[in-house]
Parts: sequence; structure tokens; C-alpha cells
Amino acid sequence: MYKFQAKFYLKLIFLISLISLISAYFIEFVLGHQPCNLCLIERIPYGISMILIMVISIYQKNEKFFILLLVLTFIFSLTISIYHFGIEKGFFEESAICTIKNVSETLTKEDLLKQLNEKTVSCKDVTFRIFGLSLTSINIIISLFIIIMLLKNYNLYEKNR
Repeated sequence: MYKFQAKFYLKLIFLISLISLISAYFIEFVLGHQPCNLCLIERIPYGISMILIMVISIYQKNEKFFILLLVLTFIFSLTISIYHFGIEKGFFEESAICTIKNVSETLTKEDLLKQLNEKTVSCKDVTFRIFGLSLTSINIIISLFIIIMLLKNYNLYEKNR
């Protein structure tokens, strides 16, 4: 019975992660709302969680370890989201991560001038809301919900070992 419950939690988290990523890309590419750099970083835990859940499903070993990795992944998600929410509300100043663009490429003087002329999305600007909540606020709620589900899942493994 506990294996069924544990698998259900993981499938639900996978589905939430998939829907979150699809929604983010839909809002960006179809609706045309440009994300800031922190918004882009907030997507990373969802991709990582999908990969980890697939690994758990395929190998079915060390499940407790992978669940703890998922918990850490969503604690990271929650931390970044709370920080981003603080920037949106003016509790924190924008950091350098909010203004950096394409640092992985070698830039020429012309590229730098071009980037300075481009409009970048500020981390404190909320460009899209659902039910009056910013996507960062929704990410905080989702991350908390997933952390709770993962801890319940971990407890299922602990009780039935």
C-alpha cells in the first residue's frame, strides 16, 4: 500500500512540474511576457525534479536518497522564490543576477552596446498575474506544497522499511 502512495506522490509532483514548465513557456512564448533572470532560474528545479523522478521510476533503488534530493531541490526553489518575492515587494534590492544577460558568451564592444540598448525585464516588475498573484507567489505556494508531499513520501519509506 505504501509503495502505491509513494508512487502516487511522485507522479503528482512530476505532473505539477510538467504543467509548471509548460505554463511558463506558454506565458513567455505564446502570450509574450518576457521573464526576468530570476524567473528563468525558478524553472530549473522543475526540470531537475522531472529528471530525478524518472530516475526513481527507472532504477527503483535508493528512493529515499532521491526523495531527499528532491526536497533539497524544492527548498532551493522556495528560497529563490522568496528572494524574488522580496525584490518584487521592495524588501530587497535587485542583485547583479537581475541585470546580467548572456554572460557565457565572449562579448565585443558592439555586443555590449547593443545589450545596453536592449530593454531587460527587471526582477521587481511583475508582468503577469493569475488571480492577482505573481508567478513568483504561485511558485512559493507550489514549492511549499511539493516539499510537504515529499516529506510525507519520505515518511512513508521510513515507516515501512
